[in-house]
Amino acid sequence: MDKGGIELESRARKVRLLVLDVDGVMTDGRIIIDSKGVESKFFDVKDGHGIKLFMRAGLDVIIITGRESNVVTSRAMELGIKDVYQGIHNKSELLERIIREKGIDAEKVAFIGDDLTDIPVMKRVGFAVAVRDSVEEVKAFAHYITERKGGRGAVREVIEFILKAQGRWEDVVKKYLI
Repeated sequence: MDKGGIELESRARKVRLLVLDVDGVMTDGRIIIDSKGVESKFFDVKDGHGIKLFMRAGLDVIIITGRESNVVTSRAMELGIKDVYQGIHNKSELLERIIREKGIDAEKVAFIGDDLTDIPVMKRVGFAVAVRDSVEEVKAFAHYITERKGGRGAVREVIEFILKAQGRWEDVVKKYLI
């Protein structure tokens, strides 16, 4: 959902770093734990391919999540995401450290969230995104609200929007179109 037209594209053009929450953003929010305590999550393959396209365009992706899960570690490794922060209860404090260490302006950071703990980060970044099935309070702080739900293509939708706004989309998909 476009909450700003030209301003929204301007925000997306500046993005150099995409920060992702996991549960409810990269997944549909369900956590399955079997009788042996083995955890499972559902990830969307198109989101994963979108993340790879984003990184091929020379942009960076980081995961910050409040829970700790071996499933997240495995998925991040599979996608080539090197910076994964789990068990983080103060995401905005960590974001400030990352911004300092990377020497990047907050306006060049996009963040996709879905729940109350994501609001402080959304208030800080240049391009704040809420997935369609986010809680209402989160949507109020979003520059962009996705058409797709978390874990159902929302991450890919945002990545395509950013890459198209930056004029990079055609370059990253041209090898598939030949």
